[in-house]
Amino acid sequence: MNIRGMRIAFFTGAYNHIADGVSLTLNRLVAFLMREGAIVRVYAPTTQHPALDHAGTMVPVPSLSAPGRPEYRISLGTGWKAHENLTEFSPHLFHIATPDLLGLAALRQANAWGTPVVASYHTHFASYLKYYRLNALEPGVWAYLRWFYGQCRQVYVPSRSMMDVLQNHGIDGNLMLWPRGVESSLFSPARRSNEWRESHGIGHEEQLVTFVSRLVTEKGVDVFVDVSRMLSAKGIRHRALIVGDGPERKRLEELLPDALFLGHLSGDSLATAYASSDVFLFPSETETFGNVTLEALSSGLPVVAANATGSNALVDDGVNGFLAPPGISAAFAEKVERLVLDAGLRTEMAGKARASAEAYDWSRVLAQMVTYYERAF
Repeated sequence: MNIRGMRIAFFTGAYNHIADGVSLTLNRLVAFLMREGAIVRVYAPTTQHPALDHAGTMVPVPSLSAPGRPEYRISLGTGWKAHENLTEFSPHLFHIATPDLLGLAALRQANAWGTPVVASYHTHFASYLKYYRLNALEPGVWAYLRWFYGQCRQVYVPSRSMMDVLQNHGIDGNLMLWPRGVESSLFSPARRSNEWRESHGIGHEEQLVTFVSRLVTEKGVDVFVDVSRMLSAKGIRHRALIVGDGPERKRLEELLPDALFLGHLSGDSLATAYASSDVFLFPSETETFGNVTLEALSSGLPVVAANATGSNALVDDGVNGFLAPPGISAAFAEKVERLVLDAGLRTEMAGKARASAEAYDWSRVLAQMVTYYERAF
């Protein structure tokens, strides 16, 4: 079936209520599909004051705040209003982005109607469990994911390393690679600004070590804190920059009183913050891809990242950055120290970082989805 005129129903746990990697990626995809002539509706939770002006038509579904994490919403299924809307829409294709209660309801409805269903894998749920002392649930989570994704005609996975993890857990046979892209004209070394650095009190000889993400435990924020403290204990001049917001911000501000906290940034402001930095430190081991890692590379930053899914598909160890064992703060600190102290190494890796990111052009990445959709019938 041709993409033009194709009616596609998306089901996702995040679309406009929070500005995270999932919602930003899906908004970009929906906008692209609409330009290609597809007719799209998105079924997702929302709030009274959404973080994003969303692309396309969004139909709210019942949800509630996540316990202890009110910035997130837990979908409770489609609800009767959204179900009526879905019935009237009569989609040619279901695309499920989150295997939650909403995703489960969508899967069952697609099966009942005999409508093709595809899925995209955005969140490495099993890797989050240890941060909430829920390791005992891991076998059950993998069993559910095997069952869920086994009923989808195609499952779009953002990196080969994540694909390997899924295959090792018995999710195989219908996996297709769908990496994320980057706006290389926006995230560019050309946006580096000495004026911006001076306005934030960053000294000429001070190396800016930057972290960009939601400020939550599972993103490796404690390793970032450890690294900055280790550098300071050795008298290594640097400044820690943290871009993002979340429940861990207050604690991080107390642990790193000299760090620069800029909150959530986007667009030109975010691009300037990246390009005006010197090293990007991203210790997260829960990524499926690592959008912020790609943005940093595109901005000409050498990256020190966890040798884990997502990041290790983007960072070529010793070429455009370094990989360190997940959770081992001393190993991260050693890599960051090398880059902070060696201007020549930073410059060499910066050029290679930018070159490696140029392969991830958004137009090519999004066009791949059109091919996948048309093959799903």
